[in-house]
This record gives sequence, C-alpha cells and structure tokens, in this order.
Amino acid sequence: MKHTISKIFAGALLLGTVSCTANYLDINSNPYQPGDLTADDYALGSAMNSLASGVISSDVNTAQFTEALMGGPLAGYFAPANAGWENTVSNYNPTDDWTNVLLKSAKVIPVIYTNLGIIETVSEQTGSPVPMAIANIIKVAAMHRITDTYGPIPYSKIGADGSINTPYDSVEEIYMAFFDELDASIATLNENSEYKLVATADYVYSGDIKKWIRYANSLKLRLAIRIANVKPDVAREKAEEAVNDPGGLITSNADNAAWHYFGSVQNPLYVAVNYNRVSTHDDGTACTSTGDTHAAADIICYMNGYDDPRREMYFTKSEWEGYDYVGLRHGIEIPEHGAIGHKFSGPNIKANDALQWMNAAEVAFLRAEGVAVYGFNMGGTAKDFYEQGVRLSFEQWGVTGADTYLAQETAVPEIYDDPSGSNDYNAQLSTLSVKWVDGSKDEMQERILIQKWIANYPLGNEAWADYRRTGYPHLIPATAAGNMSNGEVDSNRGARRMRYPHDEYVSNAQNVQNAVSTLLGGPDLMSTDLWWAKKN
Repeated sequence: MKHTISKIFAGALLLGTVSCTANYLDINSNPYQPGDLTADDYALGSAMNSLASGVISSDVNTAQFTEALMGGPLAGYFAPANAGWENTVSNYNPTDDWTNVLLKSAKVIPVIYTNLGIIETVSEQTGSPVPMAIANIIKVAAMHRITDTYGPIPYSKIGADGSINTPYDSVEEIYMAFFDELDASIATLNENSEYKLVATADYVYSGDIKKWIRYANSLKLRLAIRIANVKPDVAREKAEEAVNDPGGLITSNADNAAWHYFGSVQNPLYVAVNYNRVSTHDDGTACTSTGDTHAAADIICYMNGYDDPRREMYFTKSEWEGYDYVGLRHGIEIPEHGAIGHKFSGPNIKANDALQWMNAAEVAFLRAEGVAVYGFNMGGTAKDFYEQGVRLSFEQWGVTGADTYLAQETAVPEIYDDPSGSNDYNAQLSTLSVKWVDGSKDEMQERILIQKWIANYPLGNEAWADYRRTGYPHLIPATAAGNMSNGEVDSNRGARRMRYPHDEYVSNAQNVQNAVSTLLGGPDLMSTDLWWAKKN
C-alpha cells in the first residue's frame, strides 16, 4: 500500500497544463526530496509540496495568468506590456483562456484534491492527524482565492480527484465551511504542537507546527475581516477567536507564510514577468526592466508621493530620462513594447524568491482595521497596529526609515505623469498622508488599506479582494479607449469578478446555471459584485 501511495502521486504529476501566452517550466517535481525516506515520508513530502503549489502555482503559465495578468493588474500592482494582446483582464475583454485558470486548470483544483486524498491516507496509516490538519489549512488558503475570484463555486461536493462537475455552494456557505475547517485544524495542531513534521514535506515552515498554528489563526482573521460588512457577528466572533487563540498570530516576519521551494527551479513570477524582455537597446547597452509585465502606475504614484524606500526593493528603475520610478497605466491601449513599454519600471522579482502567502504586516493591518472600523477587540489600539504594520513591512524588505515615513503629515500620492505623453491621469488619488490620525471610520479605513496594500505587494489577488471589499486604495481607472468591455465594466469600479468558464456551461450546465440564477446575486458578468463586496 505504501508503494501504491507513491504511485498515485506520480500519476498526479502527469496532470495537464495550461499554456497560452508563452512556454512554461515544468517545476512540479520536487528537486529537494532526498532518497532515503520511508515510503510514507516520501509520499507525504511529495503530496504536501504538490498541494502547496495549489495556493500560488509553481507552474509558470498558471501563475502568469492568475498573478501577473489578473490579480496584479486589478490590484494596481502590475500592468501588462505586450501590445500583441488584444484581449486582457486589464482591458475588461479577456478571452476564456485568460479567466478560466483558477477554476479549470489541471494545476489547481485537481492538484489540491488529489493530494489531499494522499495525505489523508498517509495520516491514517501513520496514526497522526497533523499532516491532514496542515493540508486543510493549505486547502483553505488556495480555495478562498478561487471563490474570491468567481463567487459561488463547487466546494462541498468536489470529487476526490478534483472533479467540479457538481453543484455549487454560495460564497457564504463556503466561508462558513472555511471557518469550520480552520477551527478543526487549529484545535488539532494545538493538541499536537510539539509534533515535528518531516522537513522535506514542508517548504513553508520546515515542519514547525507552532508556526502553522499562527498562520491558520492569521488566515482565519483575514477571512473574518473579509465578511465583516455582510456578517458582522460571525466576523467579530471569528476575528476575536483568532486573536485570543493560545497558539497566537503571525506577529514576526520570522513566521511569515511563504513557499521556499525555489532553488534549482525558478520562481514562476520571475519567469513570467520577464517573457519577451528587451535585453539590449539599439546602441547595445543593457535594458534593466522586465518584459510582458511592468509595474503599475497606481502603486508607484503612491510610493513616489510618500518617498517610500521600499521602491527599490519592489521595482526596477525606469529608463525614462528624469524618472527614477514610473509605472505603466493599466486599462489602456498597450503601447509597443520595444519602443515605449520596456522603459517603464518593472517588478524586481528574483529567480529564487519565495512565493509569499501572508506576512506579519498584513496581520497587523487586519487588527488595525478590526479595531478602527468594526470595533472588534483585537488586543490593542488601531494606531499601534497600524504603525506596527508599517514597521514590520520595512523590516521584511530590509529597508530603514520607518520612523521618518510614519511621521509624514503632508505627503500625498503623486499625480500620474505618463512619460510617453499618452495616458496621464490628473486626479489626486488620495488626500491622506502616512501619519496616523484618529479620524472618521472611512478615513481610518482608507489610511490602513493604503499601507496594507503597499505592504502586501505582490499579493495581487488579496489586494484586489480588499479593493472590492472597501473601495481602497483609490486606483487609476481605465481609459475610455482602454475599457473594451462594451459598457459592461465601470472604469472607476473595475472588474468585480471573473466570469464562469465557457466549459462549465457545457460540462456542468445545470449546476452553473443554478448558481447564476440563485447564488451569484446578478448575471454572470465581470461587473457583478460578490457577496462580501462593497456594492457602491
């Protein structure tokens, strides 16, 4: 049976791939797995690491679609820079192969559920509930990204092989299930906190169960704040449980949740953003920026205005004379890359960077918002948590000057001046500076969300969810020419979700039609708000 488990996993690695915009690296094998493990350890290590790839995919094309071309642009982090793309998420006219990935790719849900089954079998054989508890935390981390993208999705009835030809669940039902699953996992891990998971099964925390508890509580807090506008009593209960759990929250960068998988293989976002890179200028000098993906004008306008020292860690310098850091506006007619696009700042992602899942700064900002906006008991003051969030982010990125940054009273985001002269945006994005002020709930929420957004870079899907939930930070809208949705999407509000894949209307027609008519709360359009989103 032990050998069977390993064979099952090997079969899971043969699942198909998504490949539309470029070639990809096959990095679903585990180059770090030693050869002297027991069959159970080997099966567990392989399955756990494959499962972890379902959060932010290790597959380049999958990550390109979900992070670089969807979450990143919609969050104001990235802008697509390939003028050959006629249908993009940023232009609100994506084709199905751009938007179906999180729900239909063989690299996501089938990988998650196939490996959950393997881990369950190993847990049963070894008599330890710990691996399964961790696996369920990872499942929630992955699946909340999917429901946050589409709204209602198949969840409670998904097959063991990841088949989604099943009835859909409402977002509310899914979130309640998330809380139940996290609560069960936290209880199990608290009871087994001294257990040591084999390190090769865990490239997040190297088998440290106490860190997994802190991550699970922090993830629970994230989800609680997500629903605070629509289910305040449950949100309060779950948020305060997370804060008060004896296992604690992520409060130190040493406990940040990140997948440290990349060594002999490369971080998929590094590969994706550098596709079609202009390596040299006509005169032979090196080009320092990226390829198909550049830094968005939005985040650089905020960071330039605040003179944020994290810029050099986040982005490459531009090649426009007179501009150190300047982003490309998304939601525009994409300029020709060789002549114009390559000159804009690019994401400064390294080949061996870990994939971030959640950081201590985000947790501090969640607690700040819980106190300031919702009146939850988060164990401190909004001001203290807000300032802690900024300091933790500075520490995470290895920059100094947090005190000076936090003392700013007059600095505001800069006006966007497009060096190419085509896509200026002359409105002020925010009138708020950095220094904490005990103001109105709206003002405090905006200030918290601006700094949380900056600190969460490059977690675009999480930032996009925050934007839809709160309306903050204010982002640069698509241009009239760049909004190609034929009136479907409001440029000022942006895309609110992704449409269901066309294949669902063929392979799972009755269930998806029922989801749209009874669960979604509107038509299957990019303009329809999700259950927890701000509606105006």
